Amino acid sequence: MFVFVCAGCGAELTTPLSQVALPVHARQTYGNGAQLPVLMESGTFAVDPDPWGGPWRRWDEIDPGEAEARGIYAPVYALSDSTPGASVIAPGDIRGTRLIPEKRGGACCGLDGADGPNMACQACDLPVATRVDDCSLWQAVRLGSDTAHRIPVEGIHAAPLSWAELAQKAEKTPPFEPIATWGGRLGSNHYWSWSPQWEAAAGHALAHLLVASQGQPVKVPGGLTTDVFQRTLDALLPAGPEKRRAVLAGPGQPSPDGDAGILLVPIHPQTGRTWTPAGPTTSAYPVPLPLGVWLWLVSPQPYLPVPASGRIPRDVLRDDPLPLLPNYLFRVDRETLQHTLARLPAVRSPWLRTIHGSLAQGTSAGLF
Repeated sequence: MFVFVCAGCGAELTTPLSQVALPVHARQTYGNGAQLPVLMESGTFAVDPDPWGGPWRRWDEIDPGEAEARGIYAPVYALSDSTPGASVIAPGDIRGTRLIPEKRGGACCGLDGADGPNMACQACDLPVATRVDDCSLWQAVRLGSDTAHRIPVEGIHAAPLSWAELAQKAEKTPPFEPIATWGGRLGSNHYWSWSPQWEAAAGHALAHLLVASQGQPVKVPGGLTTDVFQRTLDALLPAGPEKRRAVLAGPGQPSPDGDAGILLVPIHPQTGRTWTPAGPTTSAYPVPLPLGVWLWLVSPQPYLPVPASGRIPRDVLRDDPLPLLPNYLFRVDRETLQHTLARLPAVRSPWLRTIHGSLAQGTSAGLF
């Protein structure tokens, strides 16, 4: 457990927190006017290794060698020049700070952090953090690595859960959810949608699937996995009779066949490490998925009939109302895909650089 303190005066800025992995949807911008929930679970923090927020530099202002030294191997619109290593927490876990009104940024419904740190230490007035809660952004507080330091506190330092424990205890992430929007003249509203977390998870995983494909067609497992990946893979990769096979693998699952060259595996939510197999598939390419998404793919939640009410006897089951489903095909989060792909060294290959360029130009209409 850790507590963050102000680098200027040492005042405590947070409740005790445990470190976890940064969610893959941390940088996601979703929809238009959507109300996204809090990014981090209460009592946790994650370190973002990349800079975030201004000042910015356009790609043509950056030397290619500098970009690669920062782990970026393909052109991006702009790069942040802020200090890397911010610690991301839930807004409810911040303490001893005040908002800086003049640092509101260009937000329309809240705070977007565009003007830099917008929270100051109450004790010494040092700007220490940036709160983000604008529409279409995940709500979070980012503590600057140069303005807030973490110190260990007394208490139980629990070891990360094992994969077997996670497979039993972790919660699944549903693929569909209601999305709330900011109210207009008629009040607040919501619509039923594919989960933003799933769209970002698919973008992160698809970047790895493209690398693992080596430019060949890829076949993923049937069912929901096909709904999520196959349409985009078929559009971005060339057609052909020979297809590389991707399978779901992980804790509690049967050992994959030796001819499976691609494994869809879970990410440990505490350590950020991907599950690794043993045996003949150790050379297969591991494609990372958030644990909650992976759990749903390997064991989908059935839509069971519910007990009837009214005139039908209580012990009779029926299958209405039907489960709500989105009225459109699954779409991968383009920005997450681009962000991840640009940071994989394999994107320097000409065929993969072409795909990355098509994403930036928006030529893959209908997929995202």
